[in-house]
Amino acid sequence: MNLLDIGLMHPRDQIVLIISRIYKNGMTTTSGGNVSIIDDQGDIWVTPSGIDKGALGPDDINCIKADGTILGKHKPSSEFPFHSAIYKIRPDLKAIIHAHPPALVSFSIARVIPDTNVIPQAKYVCGPIGFAPYALPGSEELGENIAAVFAESFDAVIMENHGTVVGGTDMKDAYQRFETLEFCARAIINAKTIGNVKSLTDEQIESFEAQIPRLQPEIQGVEHPSDEREKREEIMRIVRRACDQGLMISSYGTVSVRWRGNDFLITPTNVLRWNITLDDIVQIRDGRREPGKIPSRATWLHQEIYRQNPHINSIILTQSPYLMAFSVTGNKFDVRTIPESWIFLQDVPNVPFGSHFAGVDTILNLISKDTPAVIIENDSVLVTGDKLLQTFDRLEVAEFSAKSLVMGSVIGDLKPIGEKEIEDLRKKFLS
Repeated sequence: MNLLDIGLMHPRDQIVLIISRIYKNGMTTTSGGNVSIIDDQGDIWVTPSGIDKGALGPDDINCIKADGTILGKHKPSSEFPFHSAIYKIRPDLKAIIHAHPPALVSFSIARVIPDTNVIPQAKYVCGPIGFAPYALPGSEELGENIAAVFAESFDAVIMENHGTVVGGTDMKDAYQRFETLEFCARAIINAKTIGNVKSLTDEQIESFEAQIPRLQPEIQGVEHPSDEREKREEIMRIVRRACDQGLMISSYGTVSVRWRGNDFLITPTNVLRWNITLDDIVQIRDGRREPGKIPSRATWLHQEIYRQNPHINSIILTQSPYLMAFSVTGNKFDVRTIPESWIFLQDVPNVPFGSHFAGVDTILNLISKDTPAVIIENDSVLVTGDKLLQTFDRLEVAEFSAKSLVMGSVIGDLKPIGEKEIEDLRKKFLS
C-alpha cells in the first residue's frame, strides 16, 4: 500500500503518523514528547497531555483555535505554551516537534551542542543548533526561553537538561530535522566510544558540494515493462525495511538496482525514505533520467560502479548508527574479528571524504568482487552485491558487526582472528 503524501493529510493525521514513528523508533516515551501544526487559519493542532503516544488516534488530537477556544476530548499538551510562543515569533514555521530522544538528552545534560559538521547532510538538514536555558517544564518562562532562541533564526534547539525542540516549514521538514539531529548525536556518541571524532571544515563541505555532477538530462519517452516494475517494488520494500530497522534515516540513503545493461533504477532525492512509493523511484537509461523526477545526488557514482563492475547488480549507500562511528573517527572497521563478517564483507577499507570523484583511493578504484563495501569518512557506507537482498544482508551484517565492535571496545582490547584462520575461511567459503 502506498503511503499518502504527508503534506496532503489533515493536520491531525500528520501528527498521529509522526508521533507514532517517533515513539516506535525509540525517540520518545509513552508519556513524553509533543507535536503540533499551525494551519492557514492560525489554528494549532497539538498532541494531548497524558495520553499514550504509542496508541494515539486522530480523534485524540486537540485543536486550539486562533481565538483560544480548545476543541478536543483531552487536555492539550502541557508544553503547548512554548509551541504557541514559537509560532508567534517565527511565522515561517508551520510544524514543531519536541521530544526526549536519548542521544540528544545526553547532550542536553552535558550542556553541549552536537557538531553537525561531522556529517555534511546533518549540517544542511539541521542548520545551526541553538541552546535554551532551563526552566520549569510547561511554564511560560520555558516558552519564553525557547522562543527567544528561535527568534535568532535557529530551527533546532537543545533544551538544557530536558531534550530538544525543532521547527519546520511543514511536518516533513520538521521530522527530517529532528531525526537527523538525533542520528548525528548518536553517531558522535558511538564514535567517542572508539576514538576521536573528526569534523569537516565548511570549506571541505563546500568543495565536495561543488564537485557533484549536474542533473542528468531527461529521457524522451519512458516505458515500464513488468521486469522494471518488479525492480521498483523490490527497491521500495528494501528501503522501507532499512528504515524500520534503523539502517537508514528519512533524510539520507540511496538504493539502486541494475535493470538492463547499464541502465538502472534508483531512489529519488527529497523524499522521506520510509514514505517512498513505487512512483517515486527514478529510471536511469543511457545516462538520462525519467522525466519530471530528481534522482539521488549519488546517481553518477552508482552509474560508474555499474559500468565498471558487470558482476554488481545492486548498491546501497546509507548511514547506520554504528558503522558511522567508524566513518566519523576514521578508525579501521576490522571485520576479521568475526568469521561471518569477513565471509560476507572481506576487508572493508575506509576512504577519505570526497573520494566519490577523484584520487587514487577512490571508491571506484576499490569496489570489486573482493571488496564489496567501503566506509566513506564523514559521509556513509557503500555496499554492493548481486541481488538486492544479498546487498541488504551485507549491510545488516556490517552494522551488527560494527555494533559489537563499538560495544566490545569498553570491555577490553578487541582481538582479530589470525591469518591462518582467514585463509581457512577463504578456502572453505570463497574458493
